[in-house]
Amino acid sequence: MIIDGHTHVYPDAVARKAIAGSPADLKRFGDGTVASLTEVMAASGVDRSVCLGIANTPDRVDNANRFAGSLDPDRFIGFGSVHPGLSPEENVASLRAHGLRGAKVHPMFQQLTLDDPRLLATLDAMSGEFAVIVHVGGAGDDPGDRCSPAMLADLVREFPRLDLIACHFGGYKRFEEAAEVVIGLPVHLDTSWPPSLATLDPGRVREIIGKHGPERICFASDWPMADPAAEIATIRELGFSDDDTDAILGGNLARLLKL
Repeated sequence: MIIDGHTHVYPDAVARKAIAGSPADLKRFGDGTVASLTEVMAASGVDRSVCLGIANTPDRVDNANRFAGSLDPDRFIGFGSVHPGLSPEENVASLRAHGLRGAKVHPMFQQLTLDDPRLLATLDAMSGEFAVIVHVGGAGDDPGDRCSPAMLADLVREFPRLDLIACHFGGYKRFEEAAEVVIGLPVHLDTSWPPSLATLDPGRVREIIGKHGPERICFASDWPMADPAAEIATIRELGFSDDDTDAILGGNLARLLKL
């Protein structure tokens, strides 16, 4: 089973506007709707996709979680949102109410930092029950100082019971920094690197995956900002064993999320 661990879908009525707010320098490989993602999955051989909801204000959390929870569970794995403007109890209650396996945290979009005490309280409440996918590193012209690889490393150490997946190998546009402070820690990393993982040196990517452990790497495209088919091909071309490649492409995430 191939699982794309990082996609973005929105209700049809707001998808166009939501996608328009994504970085202007990235090509779109779909329109952000469920129908578009379904077509892309069929064309690329993806069996299931993790769909990430992100609320930039507290009042939008429950709507984001309701939509994520409404997605077809045979094809999609809905991840909702949490926000430090809500109490830990409110955040967790919303995730439970909509049957979600976890939440996405995006410090830039949500205007928070990874060391925000309010966020830390919610992550503590989620530990042992929910997974958290967190954006780490830059975006656009923002270097990502509010969600640096070092801040991620602090989270990993502070919450050993939290099932944490760090986007972009632990540091988008900060690959070598992440290699120094994140690689080797007990955290899962996703492979998303829009516009493509192929823009990184394949020898260095293979070295980093080998050092971190293929069993803690999860395939992710960041659709619609990247093409899942091309990303799968790039992972296969890294030259890992069939077992390790299958684990990266879906087995590791299936185990982590108890699918």
